[in-house]
Amino acid sequence: MNDAPSPVPPLPGWRHVYSGKVRDLYEPDGSVVGVALRDRHGDVVLVVASDRVSAYDHVLSTPIPDKGAVLTALSLWWFEQLADLVPNHVVTTDVPVAVAGRAMVCRRLEMIPVECVARGYLTGSGLAEYRNAGEVTGIELPAGLVDGSRLPEPIFTPATKAALGEHDENVRFSVVVDTVGPAVAEQLRDLTLAVYARAEAVARERGVILADTKLEFGTDPATGDLTLGDEVLTPDSSRFWPADAWEPGRAQPSFDKQFVRDWLTSPASGWDRASDVPPPPLPPDVVARTRDRYLEAYERLTGRALDL
Repeated sequence: MNDAPSPVPPLPGWRHVYSGKVRDLYEPDGSVVGVALRDRHGDVVLVVASDRVSAYDHVLSTPIPDKGAVLTALSLWWFEQLADLVPNHVVTTDVPVAVAGRAMVCRRLEMIPVECVARGYLTGSGLAEYRNAGEVTGIELPAGLVDGSRLPEPIFTPATKAALGEHDENVRFSVVVDTVGPAVAEQLRDLTLAVYARAEAVARERGVILADTKLEFGTDPATGDLTLGDEVLTPDSSRFWPADAWEPGRAQPSFDKQFVRDWLTSPASGWDRASDVPPPPLPPDVVARTRDRYLEAYERLTGRALDL
């Protein structure tokens, strides 16, 4: 079940066209501003990261202050670190004042209908598959692995994109081949693993483990090149763990909305996850601790404080 995102504000020169769990998309309108943008950059969209937070297929009623700014700033930083590996969709951060710091003007891509996931550690849905069959998306793994185990080498474990409010479904590589053809499938796999390898090394230097990450690619209509889109290597799309607390065999502390999930499933929330009732508002201490965790992820990875 998914709860509808809250209304989005109008922005001069832009027309709202879509809201996801966290992001709102706008396209240039017919105004002078919109025409000028199209003339300068071609077909573009404005991607705005809100402070909304989702958990267990619900968009919660309580936002996490500055979360959208963290997601945007961290994505921009990673796009810079990866620029020599793969092109990205960012055109400019010259955006309306109302969304400054949390928005990017991006090229409109023809998105590939595959979630490109790289895993270097075993946890989450990959751990569930491994416990059931000793493999993840058809890739056999050694016996004896536990929650948080480092894999012998990173693996590409794609998923099909689900509708808003639904779960993505892990699939074998052969499904990607059937979906986009062998050449593009191999390129997606190779790019995903190359991005993971670069990011894992960067994070490790900063005392952070990148357990896994989800990437989205599209084709740039102007060049035909596979291009990295959406967000990249944020706490919403990746699992980051503090290296000094890594201990295989248990759930790892993480730089994300762990406090939100833990509170929702605790007796204190009074919420029944199996019901159709939306989750209750988050208490202030959970909001504050979650905000601090997102900011800490940005600061530890980039080595600088976020200018809010």
